[in-house]
Amino acid sequence: MSTVIDQAVQARLIASAPLDRPVPAQLRYERSDPFAVHIAFPPAASLDGADVEWAFGRELLACGLISPAGGGDVHIWPCGPDRTVLEFHAREGVAMVQIDTSELRRFLARSYALVPLGCEVGHLDVDGDLAALLREA
Repeated sequence: MSTVIDQAVQARLIASAPLDRPVPAQLRYERSDPFAVHIAFPPAASLDGADVEWAFGRELLACGLISPAGGGDVHIWPCGPDRTVLEFHAREGVAMVQIDTSELRRFLARSYALVPLGCEVGHLDVDGDLAALLREA
């Protein structure tokens, strides 16, 4: 069984001018990083023309599908019955995208099949991570 889940999604970049525009995005979940969800956007979606990736808690994504959730750099909330807003804060500004809630629910279900909710700690490699940190020091 694979230890990584990748899922392409269509996001809609929310902009004040001229209009919202669709951008492809890639959701990623890895068994080796069981608490995190990653979302990557292509260079065309960024202000500086570089790839953009954000990581945030899987639990934050699950909570944000039901009611407003988040703090710090990432906020997530439902936007009607069919869409979910993800808001990302950086030094350069704030970016907001909408994604179909059904796509996010499907991605979460796949992640729970890989690492069930509440079993994340059992998939951490604390010894390996500590050894890697010590090698870098």
